[in-house]
Amino acid sequence: MTGRILIVDDDENMCGMLHDDLTHRGHHVVFTTDAEEAFEQFMSEPFDVVVTDLRMPGLNGIDFCHRLAENRPDVPVVVITAFGSMDTAVEAIRAGAYDFVTKPIERDMLAIVIDRALKHRSLQEQVRFLREQREQSGDFEEFVGQSRIMERLFDQISRVAEQPVPVLITGESGTGKELIARTLHRHSERRDAAFVPVNCAALPAALLESELFGHRRGAFTDAKTDRRGLFLEADRGTLFLDEIAAMPLELQPKLLRALETGLIRPVGENTEIECDVRVVAATNKEPEAAVEDGEFREDLFYRVNVVRLEAPPLRARGNDILLLAQHFLQEVARRSDKPVKGLSPAAAQKLLSYHWPGNVRELRNAVERAVAMTRFEELAVEDLPPKIREYQSSAADADSQEDLLPLEEVERQYIQRVLDAVGGNKSTAARVLGLGRRTLYRKLERWGL
Repeated sequence: MTGRILIVDDDENMCGMLHDDLTHRGHHVVFTTDAEEAFEQFMSEPFDVVVTDLRMPGLNGIDFCHRLAENRPDVPVVVITAFGSMDTAVEAIRAGAYDFVTKPIERDMLAIVIDRALKHRSLQEQVRFLREQREQSGDFEEFVGQSRIMERLFDQISRVAEQPVPVLITGESGTGKELIARTLHRHSERRDAAFVPVNCAALPAALLESELFGHRRGAFTDAKTDRRGLFLEADRGTLFLDEIAAMPLELQPKLLRALETGLIRPVGENTEIECDVRVVAATNKEPEAAVEDGEFREDLFYRVNVVRLEAPPLRARGNDILLLAQHFLQEVARRSDKPVKGLSPAAAQKLLSYHWPGNVRELRNAVERAVAMTRFEELAVEDLPPKIREYQSSAADADSQEDLLPLEEVERQYIQRVLDAVGGNKSTAARVLGLGRRTLYRKLERWGL
């Protein structure tokens, strides 16, 4: 990284040597031999890093560090000290300096320290910017996210929210599929009626049937009173069927009939009841694979898969990780009455480099734990859970995470590229891709290609 660097040293030859070396490395460098003059420049011009000697006539080096830190704590200060003056270096760090180098100065070592300082400042700016962005409400205030992949999801939600069609939300566990469903409901014409969620994997078939469709008194042993069921509870509203691919097979035909006719029959009832419900379903399985394995009826799949939305994994959302972390931090700090205000740059870097197998749910838990553990106003690396603190990334640098895409999106783009190359001939494209034609058609239908 390159930046604007202010050098302060009463030795003009030293200033000239550092100026030439750092300029050669691509930095814009300004130097002065007077600390008071340096402070005036520091306050009137934008600098990314200050490099200063500690032993100078006039303004004491430690006092100079104090003054810089009090006025611009976001700008890292690198101090130069004699090899035998470690106590002075430690005092400077306590005064607000970011790091130190010893004399005689090794220019490559100084360049490395400056590079680290620039990255530290950049990350601080990023955290500050994201914190400010978090405080601004958007059209989808339910969500925290500004990555490209989330902007595309917001666009899809805005286009489909007011349409009465069924929606299938897919994605890994912990990615916020229920939040997407609730957002669809809030932005639909049904917003004034109920949003009713149910987990289709949580109950056996008999209980789930009663839960969804209701029952009449005496329909079975424990049916001591009539029960309306969730379809009727969601009348004129939205019914959210979570983990629909795990619904017991024997119940799927009854659900399919309800979706196709708008009629339900409570257990123990002889007549059907009309019900106006919009169904939004979700699954963390690959629904096509569940169909092929015989776990999910194909006709039911086509009925709920009218519009498909993909909840992206957290690792593909780049800097949204920091936005979400700041959001959860403020929420937990307010609830626990702790004066925690933000993330340290080092902690932010750890969050960005971690792979988040548990997605947003895991991030929330990690931040909650860190707020409980911290003794400072900023969360430090030491406050994070051990598996995040000790994680060693073998993937791309955090700076490039914004450009990472889910595997399905990479597949979609490549299939589109092959189709373009063969002039849209699906049979030829299937041979090139090594896919069966039926598999290719199914993927194209799902993506709307």
